[in-house]
Amino acid sequence: MENATALANRFREVILNGKWIANTNFKDQLDQTALAQATQLIGPHNSIALLTFHINYYVAGILNVFEGGELEIRDKFSFDMPPPETEGDWEQMKTTLYTNAEKFAAHVERLSPEQLDAVFVKEAYGTFRRNIEAMIEHSYYHLGQVSLLRKLTQQAG
Repeated sequence: MENATALANRFREVILNGKWIANTNFKDQLDQTALAQATQLIGPHNSIALLTFHINYYVAGILNVFEGGELEIRDKFSFDMPPPETEGDWEQMKTTLYTNAEKFAAHVERLSPEQLDAVFVKEAYGTFRRNIEAMIEHSYYHLGQVSLLRKLTQQAG
């Protein structure tokens, strides 16, 4: 079983600074993406901005639990994004993700082995470890989409 520091570093890799698994990360991809490209739709697919919102929605929701709050997020609202209208809005969206991701990772690092294996909110949701691992996997899934959408929007633009 991975310890808390290893899990925190894996989470940082997918969002903030890694290159090992996908040779990229969210920050790397998003920092190369202007608002027009981030909001461009390719067929019926989600936009890069919407996927950014979606990932941050879950990071912020779990972060709230880490900080002593309730689990208030619901899947049905995870794509309810007010669209960014200016480059400033887009920059703020990215900054919020990066800030929340670092806070999330810092909380993960401080978890003891017992806390990692404790029930996350309620039994049906599994353990803290399971939810952290799911957040990492979920992020990689959407990172692949962001990477592909960047390539498609570059071709279309």
